Amino acid sequence: MRDHGSGLTGSALPPMLRVHVPEPPKSMIHRRTTLLLLLAVILMGAGCAAQTSSEFVVSSDPELASLASEILPDVAARSGMELSRPVRLEVRDSEELERYLVSKLDADLPPDEARARVDVYSRLGLVEPDLDLRALLLSLYGEQVAGFYEPDSTAFFIIEGQQEMALRPLLAHELVHAVQDQSTDLVAITDPDIGSDRASAAMAVVEGQATLVMLEYMTEQVTGQPADLAAIEDFAAQVRPTLELAAQFPALANAPRVIRDGLIFPYVEGAIYVHTRWNGTERTSLFGDDLPLSTEQILDPLAGPPIDVSVTAAAGEVVLTDQIGRLELGILAEDVLGAGDAPFLDAWAGDRYLLTEAGDGSRTLTYAVAWDDESSADSFEASVLEREVAFGGPVRVRRVAEAGLPTTILQVGAPVDVTVEVGPS
Repeated sequence: MRDHGSGLTGSALPPMLRVHVPEPPKSMIHRRTTLLLLLAVILMGAGCAAQTSSEFVVSSDPELASLASEILPDVAARSGMELSRPVRLEVRDSEELERYLVSKLDADLPPDEARARVDVYSRLGLVEPDLDLRALLLSLYGEQVAGFYEPDSTAFFIIEGQQEMALRPLLAHELVHAVQDQSTDLVAITDPDIGSDRASAAMAVVEGQATLVMLEYMTEQVTGQPADLAAIEDFAAQVRPTLELAAQFPALANAPRVIRDGLIFPYVEGAIYVHTRWNGTERTSLFGDDLPLSTEQILDPLAGPPIDVSVTAAAGEVVLTDQIGRLELGILAEDVLGAGDAPFLDAWAGDRYLLTEAGDGSRTLTYAVAWDDESSADSFEASVLEREVAFGGPVRVRRVAEAGLPTTILQVGAPVDVTVEVGPS
C-alpha cells in the first residue's frame, strides 16, 4: 500500500441506469434489517398531456411532477449540494428504453470494441472467448432497469408501470443524479477515455451518494423518525449482503463475475465509500479535487492516488488500451489465480493493458502492473506462473524497474516487444 495522504464493465456501460430488485420473499424478510430491505427494493430490481411545472420539476405527468417536487428539495439537502434549476421528468415505455439502450451501446460500446474487450478478458481467464458482451448487457438491463437519468438531455426518465412502493425510492435516487449534474459534469468524470478504473471510481461516488441519500430518505419515510445513516457505524456490514440478493436474478446470476461485480460495485461499495467520507463530518460535495482516481481509493479511502502506467508496442496494430484496476485485479486474483486474499493486492500501484494485432491477425495482450514493493511483484508473478493454464494463451512474465517501482509485464499470446513507462498520477 502506498503512503496514505492527508473494465470490462465500467467503460462499457451507459451511465446512471437504474436497476431494480423486486421485494424479497416474505420468508426472508425477518432476517433483513429495514435498511437492507430498502436497498434491495432499489438496487436490483411521453404522453401528449400539457406540460406541468412546479418550482422544482417540469413534467407532462402532473402526479409524477407532484411527487418529485416533494422529494427533490429533501434529497438535495441530504446530498450537501445546491439545487439551482428545475429538473425535467418523463415516463418512457419499455420499447423506448430498449431503443435508448441500443443507441447508448452503439455510442459507448460499438461491436468492434465489444469484441476487443472480450478478447482482453478472455485472455485473462475472466470470460469465455465467445461471450456476446453487447447482447449480455442488453439482457441485463432489460431484466433490471426501472429508470435512468440522462445527463446529455438533463432529464430523468422512468419506465412506465412502476409500483408506488418502488417509485418513491426510485425518484429519490435518480433525483440525486439530477442535483449532481447541476454542479458536476457527470459525463466528463465517467468518460471511458479517462480509463475504466478511474471512471468506475467516479461512478461509485455518483451512484454511492445517490444510494446513501435514497436509503436515508426512505428510512425516514418508513420509520417516521429523523434518520442520519452517515452516523451508523455498521453500515457496511448491512449493505454488502445485498450482493447475495442481487445474484438471484437470472441474467445477472449467469453473467461472468467480472461483469456482475462491476455492475454492483458502484452502488454497494460506492455507498460505503460515501458513508465513510460523511461519517462524523459535514456533508459536502465529493466531487472536484477530492474525487477518487481509482477503485482502490473506493475500497480504501485512505489509499493514495494511483501511478500512471503506459505501454507502447514496437510493432503491430493497437486494438485497445485501458486499465484493469484494483477492483478487477482482485477478481483476477481470486477467480483465476486462486489467491483472493493475496497481500500483493494491497500493493497495487497502477496498471495499463495493451491489446495488439499482428499482420497475421493474431492478438497479444500485454498487461503492465506497478507494485509498491518487490515482494508483492514476486508473489503476483509466482501466482501467475502457477496458474498459467487458466489464461487464454501462452503466458510470459518479466519485470522492469520504472520510477523506483517494480513493474510486472504479463503477456498472453505471441511475444511482442513493448516499452513500459511509469510516472506520477
